[in-house]
Formats: sequence, structure tokens, C-alpha cells
Amino acid sequence: MRILTNREEEKLKVLTENSISLTLIEPTENGLKKSIMDATGTVRNYLKTNNFHDYNLQLQGPESKVIIEALIYDTEKTIISKTSLYRPKTKKGDPRIWFSGLTKHSKPNDILALIAFENKLHILNLTQLPVKELIDSVILNPVKELIEEINQIENEVSTELLEMLIKLAQGGPTLSLINADTSVGRTLETALGIDINSSKLPDYKGIELKAFRNNKGNRKNLFAQVPNWKLSKFKRSAEILDAFGYWREEDFKLYCTVSAITNNSQGLSLKVDTEINHLIEKSNDKRVGDFVVWELEKLHQRLLEKHKETFWVSADVIKEDGKEYFQYKKVEHTRKPIVSQFDLLIEQGVITLDHLIKRNSKGRVVEKGPLFKIKPNSLDLLFPPSNKYDLII
Repeated sequence: MRILTNREEEKLKVLTENSISLTLIEPTENGLKKSIMDATGTVRNYLKTNNFHDYNLQLQGPESKVIIEALIYDTEKTIISKTSLYRPKTKKGDPRIWFSGLTKHSKPNDILALIAFENKLHILNLTQLPVKELIDSVILNPVKELIEEINQIENEVSTELLEMLIKLAQGGPTLSLINADTSVGRTLETALGIDINSSKLPDYKGIELKAFRNNKGNRKNLFAQVPNWKLSKFKRSAEILDAFGYWREEDFKLYCTVSAITNNSQGLSLKVDTEINHLIEKSNDKRVGDFVVWELEKLHQRLLEKHKETFWVSADVIKEDGKEYFQYKKVEHTRKPIVSQFDLLIEQGVITLDHLIKRNSKGRVVEKGPLFKIKPNSLDLLFPPSNKYDLII
């Protein structure tokens, strides 16, 4: 796809600021003539991530073509269209996409925004449509109505969760369930009636819930992700533990933070290799060197899955009669992380990695991570502008 113009970038920014998830596609002159466009990797990933269509599961040939409703947006009306998703029998069956009637509403090399919503694809011509003017207009128009409808539906769950948090906070401090660092989050989820499990999916109807102690400068958990063992020198967590672990009383463990800007006490550090799109953990022991690898694309995917929408809840800690209580006080509501910032923040030491590996009494190695964490007060480096709420008024 060609480089966006300044005006197209501004229109894309407006849609992003309005929390619209989309992808872009560029019809070429040849594509418009033949009524065919390549479904690029970005388009395919967007459709799959939004549970709209998975080309990997689609067979080649016209009999496997999928037709989905679509709407093409003009300044004053919408045009009913059909989306054709298919893989031809020729060559490798490279994924194709087309929208009926598109030639009347697009010139060659226009940039189209595709929005998957309510089982339809909504098509906005970013090159031609005055997006900001339409959204800001006091007069209703199709683009404004679409944006408002998407926001209304997306905000229903966040409003519901915010009301639950306010009710909990205004009821006073909540007794901690267990004596552990993770208790602030587990106590909150239990109080809200959320099942505690090991799922990688967000906690509450698509919203991730992260709680932390307000009086501690702790880093915030982003997500857990094991390395790609197939690409790594070490093939399991036990090898990492055996190479770098230490005894603490009766436990053999490796509990440490690893950063890209310095070696830790075990001589471990991170490095980002942009040439091959890998995050690498290495040892300053030359006999070991690089020992595990994460694919940056996988880390970006995990970040997007886990933090499409997140409530970061801070709590004051109150101790009485040897017991710990949490007074949940503030919420920061973030949406759609800027994945391009992730690699940079690792290189800058803002995002770090924690190993939590331990060999238990039965000789079994348990790994609670690796956990990717971000420094406190650095969320605005990874996420667009957030909303902040006081739970106690």
C-alpha cells in the first residue's frame, strides 16, 4: 500500500481517536478494471482477529467463495454492497477481496478504511470523504451514525464495569483474600464475581482488569508469554533455571527482572533484532550467549488480545489487626495499544521481562511467566489518551 497523504493520516487519526478498529486497503487501477483486490496480510489479520473471516480455513475455487453484506459510505447516504472473499484455483490461491459497486465510489489508489461491525463490512473512502467534518457535524449523516453506534455498543460494557467498581469502592475497604502480591487483583475479581482462571483472554466481557497497590511503585503487568522454544537454544524453562537459578532457603528458583538497557545480577539482558523481528534474551556468559527467542509479531498479537480495552485499578492498602484491606480508588481506562511503540519501549527499558521459575519439592519446574511489565506512570507511552475516573466522589 502507498504512503498515506497528510490529509489521509489526519482522517485515520480521527477514526482512531474515536476508538474505531479498522484496516486499510488500496484498490489499484488494474484491480478496479478487473474487479479484484489482493487481501493483504494486514486485511487478513484484521478479518481473522475480528472473527469475521479466516482465509486459512478457506478452500480454493469459486464454490468456496464467501459473500458478506457490506455498506459503502457517501456523505449523505450508504450504498448496499456485497463483499466477496475467495481464493482462486490459480497459483497458490492468493486471498482476494472485492466489493460490488466499488468502481462508482473509488478511484485508483484511493485509500479505503474497512470496518468490521455488526456482521457487515463498512467501507469509508479516506481519500474522498471529509471524515472529521462528518463526525463533528450537528446534522446526522451515515458516517456520524456509524461512529456513534459503534461507540455506544463498545461503551455499554465499560459503563457497566465502571458502575460495579464505583459500588464496590463506595462500600469501603475490601478484606484481602490471601497474603500475596497478587491478592489486590484476585480480591477485586472475586468481589466483582469474576471467575479466577488462567485464561489468556480478557477478564470481563472483553475488558482486561488490572489492579495494583497505589502506595507501591510497582511495574504493571501487561501479559505472560513463553518463548518460541523451536527457535531458541534452550528448549524449556528448566534449562533456564538450571543455568541461572539460585538457592533461597529450601527453594531453587530464578526470580529476576530482565531489561534491554543493563545486565541483571545473573548477567541476563534483552535485545531487539529488527532485522529478523525477534526479541532475544542473552547471557553475558559467552558460553551461553543468546538462549531464548520471542517473535515480535507474537508479542504484538498478545498485547492486542490482552489489552484491546483495559481498566487499570489502583488501591490504597490498609492494615488493621494483622489483616490487609484494599480501598479501590481510581481507574484508568485504556484502549487499543500502539503496537509499534512496544519494541521501542523494550529498547528503552520501559517494558521489561520477569522470570518467575521455581523447582518445587517434587522436582517439577513451575514457570509463572515470563511476564512482560511496564514501568509505573508509563501507560501513556503505549496507549492512546486514556480516560481516568475517581471511584470515590
